[in-house]
Amino acid sequence: MHDCISIHDGQARVQIGNACWELYCLEHGIQPDGQRPSDKTIGGGDDSFNAFFSETGAGKHVPWAVFVDLGPTGIDEVCTGTSRQLFHPEELITDKEDAANNCACGHYTMGKEIVDLVLDRIHKLADQCTGLQGFFVFPQLWCRNWLGVHLPADEIALF
Repeated sequence: MHDCISIHDGQARVQIGNACWELYCLEHGIQPDGQRPSDKTIGGGDDSFNAFFSETGAGKHVPWAVFVDLGPTGIDEVCTGTSRQLFHPEELITDKEDAANNCACGHYTMGKEIVDLVLDRIHKLADQCTGLQGFFVFPQLWCRNWLGVHLPADEIALF
């Protein structure tokens, strides 16, 4: 199986990611709590969704995803939203305050403080994959995101 890890950093990308995962679940018959009823055979038993979800021993499907936001607003929306039971809490990373749309703060100070934690969580997810194919990193439109700036090129390859 080819697994893909999604990385959502920053409030807007966390919000977009939350909506995307709700859609992925709808498309593949996965409920907001990660369960997939046995009578759901979307696409004639197609299991391609396993590239985006890991299945626990209890049959729960958990996204191969890391959500990161310096401020708690975006992550709080995920934690209190419809799909709050879908994500593993260790993959929802937040800090005390956001960079207030200041790329320099996100890059040089606040983002620098949690980048090791983010890398650790990404490495843990990658280690759990049976065949890591790549990463989905959702870019920011007007300045480079802090995560992309701090990750060494050999740490993440964009496919």
